[in-house]
Amino acid sequence: MSTGAMGFDWFRYIGSMALVLALLLGLLWLLRRLKGMQRVQQSGSRLQLLETISIGPRQKISLLRVGSKEVLVGITAGQFTALGHWDDTPAAPESDLVA
Repeated sequence: MSTGAMGFDWFRYIGSMALVLALLLGLLWLLRRLKGMQRVQQSGSRLQLLETISIGPRQKISLLRVGSKEVLVGITAGQFTALGHWDDTPAAPESDLVA
């Protein structure tokens, strides 16, 4: 094999890797844009995920808003459990509390 053919093989290898990386980065950018669009569309829905806290490898606690109620849900690998619910009312300001 001559050095010219070997250089061409390396050029093809590097070009192929650059193409694959560019495609991966483009797909990642597209997925992030679609995720952002999904959040905007969900803002008008009746079901909203307000917060999520991970408490273990496969365990989470999530706060959901369903209509005008908020629901605290425990999530494991095989089950959802409602931990509590209440009406969506703003908390009283601290200055209104009597000491």
